[in-house]
Amino acid sequence: MAQAHQLKVLDSCRVSPPPGSVPTTSLRLTFFDLPWFSFPNIQRLFFYEFPYPTLDFMETILPLLKHSLSLTLQHFFPLAANVMCPPPPGKPYIHYKDGDFVTFMVVASPEDFNHVIANYPRDVKLLHPFAPKLPMAPVAEDGTRVLPIIAFQVTVFPNAGICIGSNYCHVCGDGKTFMHFMRSWTSVYRTGGDLTCLEKSLPLWNKDVIKDPDGVETSLLKMYWNRVSSYGGNSGPAHVVLAADKVRATFVLGRAHVERLKHLVTAQFMKEADSEQLHVSTFVVTCALIWVSLIKIQESVITNSTDDDNDNFYYFLFPFDCRNRLEFSIPETYLGNCLKPSITEMKKNELIGENGFVLAAKAIGSIVKETEKSGFRGAENWIPSLMERIRSGRLIAVAGSPKLQVYDINFGWGRPNKVELIHIDSGEAISLAEYRDEPGGIEVGLALNKNQMDEFVAIFKQSLKLL
Repeated sequence: MAQAHQLKVLDSCRVSPPPGSVPTTSLRLTFFDLPWFSFPNIQRLFFYEFPYPTLDFMETILPLLKHSLSLTLQHFFPLAANVMCPPPPGKPYIHYKDGDFVTFMVVASPEDFNHVIANYPRDVKLLHPFAPKLPMAPVAEDGTRVLPIIAFQVTVFPNAGICIGSNYCHVCGDGKTFMHFMRSWTSVYRTGGDLTCLEKSLPLWNKDVIKDPDGVETSLLKMYWNRVSSYGGNSGPAHVVLAADKVRATFVLGRAHVERLKHLVTAQFMKEADSEQLHVSTFVVTCALIWVSLIKIQESVITNSTDDDNDNFYYFLFPFDCRNRLEFSIPETYLGNCLKPSITEMKKNELIGENGFVLAAKAIGSIVKETEKSGFRGAENWIPSLMERIRSGRLIAVAGSPKLQVYDINFGWGRPNKVELIHIDSGEAISLAEYRDEPGGIEVGLALNKNQMDEFVAIFKQSLKLL
């Protein structure tokens, strides 16, 4: 694999809300927030075309970029705060005080911008220098670990483009929270710093909208304390570890492909009694196709597969946004985590069989509908059930969603050319986003070892030819 080029640091600073604009505030963590201590931070990269010299960026773009960030943080102040993790049995919480900040760095890269944003397979290590590192988590005298929440890094590709990279602690909020912040930042930037543009979509940080009638938080706190004890007091999120032989690529399904996939599913089950209850969406058919393809490459690459393995259950995990879906109203503007884990399971021989795609689509669609109806039922088992399936080694997870509309993040110099979620590179996960160039399409990000990626590309291309 080619060596990554050295980045040149152009600017490094701390950005805070305007002095005195936010009072000292503490926010509790809910049972939606606590499980994310066990998972990596969200690392998202936005790439934009910017065919101008670096000096132009530094003089014309950077000052307002930092100023608008500061103003936006006035309303999104918990992002500039820290997650405070006292020793057990203390409860972790978010704490903001005047002067708290996010780190902001500007670097220059000699990498080929077009290669960086390409869809074809590239070394996973190529993109990771463009995501910032969060500051080290200090430990206070009383043993409280202080976790920074977010950091930004702008990478300039001279005369070609820029990347706005982020590293975001999932404990503070989910993808919808982060995208709400990013849309607000772009709005403040485009208006030259006018905060009135946010009045119709101000964030809601009131944690009291999250009810816990069954005491789920108590059991999750016990899991959290056990994790802290077993990791020697390290209460921070898991770290991303990259394999040496992995590559990542983006696969695109256009609207026509998606519609044909939907037709395949509906035609197969048209005569069934419950066909009207069938949930067939872009998300469902995309996940089904990718899931089946990934299991097939495992079958192809691993030659010692056994009949016993064919009877094993394989699992597909996707996050389900609970805003305005549960027994109580959670506004769309609520900022925090509000995701419920939804898991589909199928036997391997069903997934790789002749009707694997159709059966997988039906199974995923059924879980979507079931999750919509089930609300809080069984909430105390959500995380234990998830961890058990993760330990099986037979789970594939989804990060991101086409509903987040990541390609709408426009600071005024155009929509992103590419958006990447790079924390998926270390595990068995895929990323989803809307297709930038066509409504109704979808993009799938994926990281595999080189041999598996070659197999996946072949299977994916063959699947599209058969549509």
